Amino acid sequence: MRRDSHALIRGAFVLALVLWAAPPAQAQGTDWSKVAVKTEALGGGVSVLFGAGGNIGVFVSPDGILLVDDQFAPLTPKIRAAVKTLSTRPVKLVLNTHWHGDHVGGNVPLAEAGATIIAQDNVRKRMTEGQVSKFFERTTPPAEHAALPVITFARDVTLHLGEETIQALHVDNAHTDGDVIVKFEKANVIHMGDTYFSSFYPIIDLESGGSINGMIAAVDRSLPMIDVSTKVIAGHGPVGNLAGLTEYRAMLAGVRDAIEKLVKQNKSLEEVVAAHPTAPWDEKWGKGYMKPDKFTEVVYNDFKSVQQRATN
Repeated sequence: MRRDSHALIRGAFVLALVLWAAPPAQAQGTDWSKVAVKTEALGGGVSVLFGAGGNIGVFVSPDGILLVDDQFAPLTPKIRAAVKTLSTRPVKLVLNTHWHGDHVGGNVPLAEAGATIIAQDNVRKRMTEGQVSKFFERTTPPAEHAALPVITFARDVTLHLGEETIQALHVDNAHTDGDVIVKFEKANVIHMGDTYFSSFYPIIDLESGGSINGMIAAVDRSLPMIDVSTKVIAGHGPVGNLAGLTEYRAMLAGVRDAIEKLVKQNKSLEEVVAAHPTAPWDEKWGKGYMKPDKFTEVVYNDFKSVQQRATN
């Protein structure tokens, strides 16, 4: 992929996270006409779409089309147009990797067009209840009924489309408490959802059950399933591979260990941030939506909440 394409994808990532963290009224004011949806074929009937939300996995089979996530509702016409360049078959299934609006925002128009929405149990629960994020100062109202997954599962589920076997594997308390990673076995492609941000520090939504250790555990579950030929779709950022995911795992563990050491020394949040524990990784990972100090704050808060639960 050309350098300008990588820049487009990085810009889409930043826009997606700004929209997710912004109040709903601000997101509604977005000029969607300026958003381009780009397609990258990965082989074996699997492609990825880059737009203004979480990266969309597309699998084309004789039985119909599966989408992994669907970005924002106003982008659905552009997403449909991109999908039609791959196949004129209908979108039969949509698998949500978690509940955030930049991944489930297109559920309503796709469901109304006949797609069946599938997700882990906690995705439907959080969408039904609505959510309040004090950290991002955002309130998400309960989703309308048509947006809700109609098939949910507690742990893992296997789908069979054409000759492909697709595994959706629940990973506990990673980016949220409802994350799944999706493996296309014959195509040798894995979609990590937001457990993997291929170019930036990730968002860890603590208020939705996320945790730094869960993020690392999600990567640890994925690594044995991939090889040097596997294409790794990130929730945000360019498509990765085994080397990139391994480097990402090392970054997560390094940041975790550096901050945990300071927490164990009873340092305050201000002292931990001032110590710049993410410095060894900032040049590569610290230029996205989650700036180093903000990422430090998230990981610090994660450890402090664990301490508080242990003493209660």
